[in-house]
Amino acid sequence: MKKIVFTGGGSAGHVTPNIAIITKLKLQGWDIQYIGSEQGIEKEIVGKEQIPFYPIASGKLRRYFDLKNIKDPFNVIRGVAQAYRLLRRIKPDLVFSKGGFVSVPVILASKLNRIPVIIHESDMTPGLANKISLPFASHICVTFPETLRHIKGNKGICTGLPIREDMLLGSAFRGLQQCDFHKQKPVLLIMGGSLGAQKINGVVRLALDELLQHYQIVHLCGKGHIDAAYSGRRGYKQFEYLDETLPDILAMTDLVVSRAGATSIFEFLALEKPMLLIPLTKQASRGDQILNAGSFESLGYAEILFEENLTVETLIQGIGQLYQNRELLISNIKAAKQRNGTDAIVELITQTAKRQ
Repeated sequence: MKKIVFTGGGSAGHVTPNIAIITKLKLQGWDIQYIGSEQGIEKEIVGKEQIPFYPIASGKLRRYFDLKNIKDPFNVIRGVAQAYRLLRRIKPDLVFSKGGFVSVPVILASKLNRIPVIIHESDMTPGLANKISLPFASHICVTFPETLRHIKGNKGICTGLPIREDMLLGSAFRGLQQCDFHKQKPVLLIMGGSLGAQKINGVVRLALDELLQHYQIVHLCGKGHIDAAYSGRRGYKQFEYLDETLPDILAMTDLVVSRAGATSIFEFLALEKPMLLIPLTKQASRGDQILNAGSFESLGYAEILFEENLTVETLIQGIGQLYQNRELLISNIKAAKQRNGTDAIVELITQTAKRQ
């Protein structure tokens, strides 16, 4: 039986694509185990897959000054030691990494144990964790063709993003039932990522009176950001985060307002959902979401509202324009060549394991 260790975490976008691959490999009889961080969201998500999960220490690698930068390198070293011992015991045929800071000690430990590594990069340009890890990988899978120019040594393969099968099998009827919605108004899904987006949350709630005249709204507002003052509004449902019921919510959704993390926007692409993207600013990120959103806009899959321009008025106007242009956007999305990278990545994993 072939063995594989997955790693990746910190946000749902670094975990859920792994679940898509894990589901396929389970059907092929692989022995699957997961190494993640002690505090990350991956423990909760992976725990539902009934596979062994091993937490290790990890440290965030920051480009800016922070007192935690003094302590976190020691956490990375501790994480490498923990991952090294785990991999010596598990003896996997290969390691698959979806990125995030916890992946760095796992990949370094894999190199020390001479275990081949496959990395997947979701965004158009590699994040810092993946930049550190690239030299130690046998193959680097990418989502955007433009990313290949950042990969040296002919290691890059454009596979697309792995998307969970269950995301494509939702029931609009169940979604409407769960939210007590009806079919007379379109459904608008607003989400700021698994960690939430406070500015988006605030503007959405200020715009509710106007928006609820035209749409029913599902608002994924992030952990700890539900506002009880709005809980009784007819046609407005708040959730911190959705997992098992997300496919049903997406199935009933007509329009999406979202951040521009690669995992989310490629799931919307696969489901043919018109998108208004509000990417994280360069002040709050390395600018990857701006590039992701720009690519989707240029291909006619999405429209953009930059956070610097986000107000009640621009949000209402942007959503109205998205609704007017929805048929054109859906037509462009239907013509997209690259929708789901799961099968291509599973094949690469299988071929790499055979060479061991």
